[in-house]
Amino acid sequence: MSVLVQCGYFNQGQCLSCRHIQVPMAQQLAAKTQELQQLLTPFIANPEQIFLPPVVGDSSGFRNKAKMVALGAAHAPILGIVSPGGEAVSLCDCLLYPTDMQALLHRLERFVQQAGIPPYRVDKAKGELKFILLTRSQVRGEYLLRFVLRSRDAIARIERELPALMAEFPQISVVSVNLQPIHMAILEGDEEIFLTENTRLEERFNDVPLFIRPKSFFQTNPEVAAKLYQTAREWVAEFAPRSLWDLFCGVGGFGLHCASKEIPLTGIEIEAEAIACAKMSAQMMGLDKVQFMALDSTDFAKGEAAETKPDLIIVNPPRRGIGESLCESLSEFAPKAMLYSSCNPKTLAKDLAHIRGYHLTKVQLFDLFPHTDHFEVLAMLVRD
Repeated sequence: MSVLVQCGYFNQGQCLSCRHIQVPMAQQLAAKTQELQQLLTPFIANPEQIFLPPVVGDSSGFRNKAKMVALGAAHAPILGIVSPGGEAVSLCDCLLYPTDMQALLHRLERFVQQAGIPPYRVDKAKGELKFILLTRSQVRGEYLLRFVLRSRDAIARIERELPALMAEFPQISVVSVNLQPIHMAILEGDEEIFLTENTRLEERFNDVPLFIRPKSFFQTNPEVAAKLYQTAREWVAEFAPRSLWDLFCGVGGFGLHCASKEIPLTGIEIEAEAIACAKMSAQMMGLDKVQFMALDSTDFAKGEAAETKPDLIIVNPPRRGIGESLCESLSEFAPKAMLYSSCNPKTLAKDLAHIRGYHLTKVQLFDLFPHTDHFEVLAMLVRD
């Protein structure tokens, strides 16, 4: 736990994204633990009995997704970031990525050069390639590769060079082009054009198959994410629920870990692509008492669904939390227990202040984001 990662990018002031990378891992974890305890202690009578030991993973090579800004020129492209000093910096050797991912990123810089795709210049509103987004599946080492373009003009050039790239890197399973014509630094647009027959990247956490689609949220630290889902499964099993809701379910990671052929599951997520992936996973697992629907979680909880209250509710909201309205609805449902997975302990604390009739029985920190201030929290709430 005293490991110190040496990053040349940080040491030279070229990339400061991992703001705590010069702090030993044990100290990073202690600071996160202290912050979590300070935020949640007001809701806990006996903190020493509630907070479980934090869960950690590797301090380097753990990240499965790269978001690279396309910089430089068509004859000398750079995939990385603009440094604090305004220089284009290639991040292909970033220590957060596995070595095979680093090799592919280097090859993609050469691919852009060979295809002759000019990187987009925000200051001049010229060029074509805005970003390259690369996602790696840990279970097979396969990749989802996305080119974010200003227009369709460069698609033919990508298709021309793609066979050679995929012959050299057969692990590339899915390739797509995302069109983002807006003259702003927005990551992606609405239209996705697939250049491969495959449109989904398969991943597997524990014994659960999960699918990654271009616009679906997916955890970026597979090792710790698998531990997070397995812990959720074990905590939920202690209640032997007869029915489950999984709100903000994404591609179904939590719900599919906790459901079974005997336990009905309803998963709700506003992103239709994520719901399509969750349905595929449920089918592969042979779960026929599962329904996933592309709806707003708060609207769902306030609608007709309120008439069929589950034994246990799982919530895994974005950083903003679930909000006062949904907190009130869940309090009125009064399920046996609620499992809350949070990527923002500050909004978790705000939500806990609005949940009535429940007390925390377990809280555990999962360090999915080493070297940053961010971390994931799993909290179990049981009805008073």
